[in-house]
Amino acid sequence: MIFTSYDKKEIYVREWTKVKDPCGVIQLAHGMNEYTGRYEAFASYFNGLGYIVVGDDHRGHGETDADTLGYAEGEMFSDTVKDMAGIAKFYREKYEGLKYVLFGFSYGSFLTQAFIRKYARFLDGAVIAGSSRQNGAAVRAGKIFAETGKFFKGKDAPAKFVNKTVFGGYNKKFKEGEWLSTNADSNARYHADPYCEFVCSNNFYAEFFKGLGGLYKKRADEGVDTALPILLISGKDDPVGGMGKGVGRLLKYYQGAGVKDVSMHLIEGARHEFLNEEEHREEGLSVIAEFIRRIPIRKK
Repeated sequence: MIFTSYDKKEIYVREWTKVKDPCGVIQLAHGMNEYTGRYEAFASYFNGLGYIVVGDDHRGHGETDADTLGYAEGEMFSDTVKDMAGIAKFYREKYEGLKYVLFGFSYGSFLTQAFIRKYARFLDGAVIAGSSRQNGAAVRAGKIFAETGKFFKGKDAPAKFVNKTVFGGYNKKFKEGEWLSTNADSNARYHADPYCEFVCSNNFYAEFFKGLGGLYKKRADEGVDTALPILLISGKDDPVGGMGKGVGRLLKYYQGAGVKDVSMHLIEGARHEFLNEEEHREEGLSVIAEFIRRIPIRKK
């Protein structure tokens, strides 16, 4: 489906709707340098449990910006959050009365963190996967590097230095230099996919770090919907989550903000893409499914 967003930009939305007597809707927000097409197995699993699954290819990604991967005009992070809100409103109204949950992975998890501060009214629960509370100094440094790249190279130029610093640092944590997952076949498919592993633009990173910088300020705390159930789930060996430490910081943040139902699950031995690891996939899916099953449909 093509969704026309608030600024008239056309956003590609992939749907998995062949569900008899659906009990809920899961909206997914994918990670950086990937797209919703990588979530066929995830969608199939939840279709089997009675959930419709939908998700957009974010700005600068997938079918939405196939000709300019890594780049889109405007404030890419905040604009994408607005896209997600419009999509949530559309499907919430289309499937009125069904449970509605947002699942955000990696980059999508940070979009989800921003989403639930402004648009939690559309949700009955949120799953924040492959995430963390990022170090403030690192975020500020990343924004400076990206803004410098914009000035000297252009906003649409690949942010090669930032990209190498971020992902190179993750790879160094593993002797085989592969941080994504323990599954070599899955990693190979990712590296070979033309919609993956491109270098995002200076504009993308500048807006991303700008978005991260606003997630934990006091005024953002005041917008947290403390009644929204939240599940944090990550691989314990995921460098994005600081090998579990960053996920723990995020848990403490939500607890401190007064969220009544927030829990954390770390999968032993799993890296970033735990859903693509044969030995960890079932644990991850079952934990997510149990969380979604137990949360109620909230009164609006």
